[in-house]
Amino acid sequence: MLSAPMANLINAAALCLLPIWAYIESPEPSLTAFIPLGFGVALLLCQPGVKAENKMIAHIAVLLTLVVLIALFMPLSSRLDGSDPLGLARVVTMMLTSLLAMFAFIASFRAARKAREAAGD
Repeated sequence: MLSAPMANLINAAALCLLPIWAYIESPEPSLTAFIPLGFGVALLLCQPGVKAENKMIAHIAVLLTLVVLIALFMPLSSRLDGSDPLGLARVVTMMLTSLLAMFAFIASFRAARKAREAAGD
């Protein structure tokens, strides 16, 4: 399984790069395309803490990831009409990287809990 820091970095990169691509490619660019970019930057700022296994920073990163994952359902629904297949691919990619990061964080939290319990025995 992918480590939580690596999954967070991949997710942050996707959330930073794909909205820029969407903004540049759009015939009618909207500043709302930059909302995922803000989350990506925030996740990049959390990266050192996630890598250092700082519990509070990791939980903040999980919360940000969950919020962006939920928020991406609205753009997904507007892209499902089939008129923008690249837009759909970008949104699905951001959702998949966010989901991957969520699974990696959960696995990391479970492993840390098992390690704490084993050390306490």
